[in-house]
Amino acid sequence: MSFYTSNSLFPTATIPIPNGFPVQINEKPKNKIIFLDVTPARTPKPATPNAVVPLTNNLTNPAIYNDIIYENIKPVFILLRIMGVLPLTRPSPGVNHFQIASPSMLYSIVVFISLISYVLYLSLHKVQILKTNEGKFEEAVIEYLFTVYLFPMIAIPLLWYETRKIAGLLNAWVDFEVAYKQLAGRALPIKMYKKSMIIAIIIPVLSTSSVIVTHVTMVHFRPMQLLPYVFLEILTYILGGYWYLICECLSICATILAEDFQQALRNIGPAGKVSEYRALWLRLSKLSRDTGIANCYTFTFVSLYLFLIITLSIYGLLSQISEGFGIKDIGLVLTAICSIFLLFFICDEAHYASHNVRTNFQKKLLMVELSWMNADAQTEINMFLRATEMNPSQISLGGFFDVNRTLFKSLLATMVTYLVVLLQFQISIPDESQNYPKEDEFVNETALITEAITTPSTHVTTITTVLTTLAKKKKKN
Repeated sequence: MSFYTSNSLFPTATIPIPNGFPVQINEKPKNKIIFLDVTPARTPKPATPNAVVPLTNNLTNPAIYNDIIYENIKPVFILLRIMGVLPLTRPSPGVNHFQIASPSMLYSIVVFISLISYVLYLSLHKVQILKTNEGKFEEAVIEYLFTVYLFPMIAIPLLWYETRKIAGLLNAWVDFEVAYKQLAGRALPIKMYKKSMIIAIIIPVLSTSSVIVTHVTMVHFRPMQLLPYVFLEILTYILGGYWYLICECLSICATILAEDFQQALRNIGPAGKVSEYRALWLRLSKLSRDTGIANCYTFTFVSLYLFLIITLSIYGLLSQISEGFGIKDIGLVLTAICSIFLLFFICDEAHYASHNVRTNFQKKLLMVELSWMNADAQTEINMFLRATEMNPSQISLGGFFDVNRTLFKSLLATMVTYLVVLLQFQISIPDESQNYPKEDEFVNETALITEAITTPSTHVTTITTVLTTLAKKKKKN
């Protein structure tokens, strides 16, 4: 390496330049100060003892609890768990399980065994029916009714069996809530807590009042005999309230999803948004089908039980309608009206939920203007329509039958057929008073026979007439 020291541009007092590069380049300051335009973090102020801290609401802050559906129906679930018919285990919010070896299941078994033991004890002291002059037929119908009133005990083991599926349904609702929040950027706006609380309070009060009215008008109950009937009456109608709330959640979610989808198409309208809403609707449609599957055996039994109660109650009313309206008929009328109302409510709510999940979305899709959309968006809309046609949203009880207004109409038609047959059968049975001729008629017929025997042969015609009359009466009897 050579150094050029004779260069006039650089004084000799400086350090020579190796290979023509000045040494000053390596002598730049390394710690250069750089100013960044960043706002410094604020120091948090200590909380004062008088500060107001906002309360977290589980229904409006799903970042903490994503189990919005359970929180809205919580009062009814708590009542079912207190009655020992829904042994659901919740280790954490948003997680639902069914475990056989759990305190909830042990509590449910103890309650059920206590109920059966109490009913068996009361069976030794049979219910005394009010005796009137209307005959034994209506009293027999009432005895059958108070035996049928104990049938809802069968629904308790059925609910135990289906608790696992109900827990899976609640977990699927949590997944739907999370997916909706990711798509819409907000929590699922469902506000049914007050309605659920009213149902959990009103149904026990009305059921207890109904049993007391029946006690006063139809039978001689002792107070201790009221307990199993009150318990089973509350169970029947609280199941109807639970069914109403689940179907109402489906209806509200379908309406919210349809409005959000229409708003998204109006403002943005890309193909990606349509596919995301289609995936969310498929989740909702599956929830609608799973609602019927998770409650299959329980509500199949409830529907048949209500059908039997309605038939017996109306039959008891019509069988003695010629005797006039009595005090016992008040309980029969009340039982028939409440059972018909509950059966219609179950069928109508399921029909309304299925209609909102499927038909409302199809209307929104058919009203979409496709002319301004690109080819991808139009394809997604057509696939959405095809998905609503190929994925049924009817609430079916395990494939046995669809729960809708057609089911209610079919059950009523079948009930009318049975009532006509039973009433014809009752009319064809003769009364005891018609089995034997009256005393006056017997004396008159004996006198005619005696007179005919003592008369000459010219009165043979009279004897023939008397014998013919007796033969006709014998055939009638």
